[in-house]
Amino acid sequence: MHILVTNDDGPPSAESSPYVLPFVRTLESAGHTVSVVLPDSQRSWIGKAHMVGQDVQATHYWPPQETPETHSAVSSSAAAAPDEEKTPWVLVNSTPASCAQLGLSRFFFQERGEVDLVISGPNYGRNTTAVFALSSGTLGAALEASVCGYRAIALSFAFFDRRNLSDVVAESCQQALRVCSWLSDNAAWGDGRLYTVNVPLLKGCTEAKTVWTRMLQNEWKQGACFQELPAASAVDDASTEEAKLRKQETRNESGTSTPAAESSKWPRRHFKWAPRFTDVYEAVQRAGPGSDGWAVKEGQTSISAIRANFMHVEPYEGEVKL
Repeated sequence: MHILVTNDDGPPSAESSPYVLPFVRTLESAGHTVSVVLPDSQRSWIGKAHMVGQDVQATHYWPPQETPETHSAVSSSAAAAPDEEKTPWVLVNSTPASCAQLGLSRFFFQERGEVDLVISGPNYGRNTTAVFALSSGTLGAALEASVCGYRAIALSFAFFDRRNLSDVVAESCQQALRVCSWLSDNAAWGDGRLYTVNVPLLKGCTEAKTVWTRMLQNEWKQGACFQELPAASAVDDASTEEAKLRKQETRNESGTSTPAAESSKWPRRHFKWAPRFTDVYEAVQRAGPGSDGWAVKEGQTSISAIRANFMHVEPYEGEVKL
């Protein structure tokens, strides 16, 4: 198959995007032709957005043999030297959804023929439950591909610590390959159908169950997403902030809020994105078996079938008389 891979974590980086390089290598080892279009920097939590009023620039990138510790959008030191014998990856200064659009619009890789399947991911972290999925750039790129008429899978690796041991990552990549291949060959497609897959980053994941699940409908509690900072504070760049969030995720916590000191009645106030992950994990626990979050918690691979639309809810129909 010709597979287009994109993600929301950006180019290979142990700090923020540790899975895309080994996964692409796994797909290639299985005989697939893999074309890659990625954001040139961290774009998590951005959903299916496009940047309006911004020119989009694409650069070619020859990935290194091993995942580097970090990636800098202003430096190519982590990349391999250009190799005219190999097709480079494409890095775009835009969103995951834009990467999917560009990859499917035949601006690149024309000599490789039509794309058979789009895989967005593997995301660095789970995309289980509605509150994670609705904000996910990984799902956003898959949704974009689906509304372009292509078969698409959103793929996420659910870590339980941040060690990312190479043998465990390799096994999760093999499990992801098996699941994506099975879906490509056996699942129902068309009419906006796509699939979101969560693979646990655990030794033995290939031996554990793979199950159909429903996406848990959950919600954020009041004040769960933003942390107030002192007025003079500065928020780090996106990659650094995302790395901090992942540390909190493994501890099932979030930052605490420090209100700004008031210098007047209407002071300028300063906030940063700091979601309280415990809300999600507690909702999964309360809901019990059957959801995507529960399956991953139990070390199973979760597959949820979704549609690329805001589906109406029955039984509302007919005229509304006010």
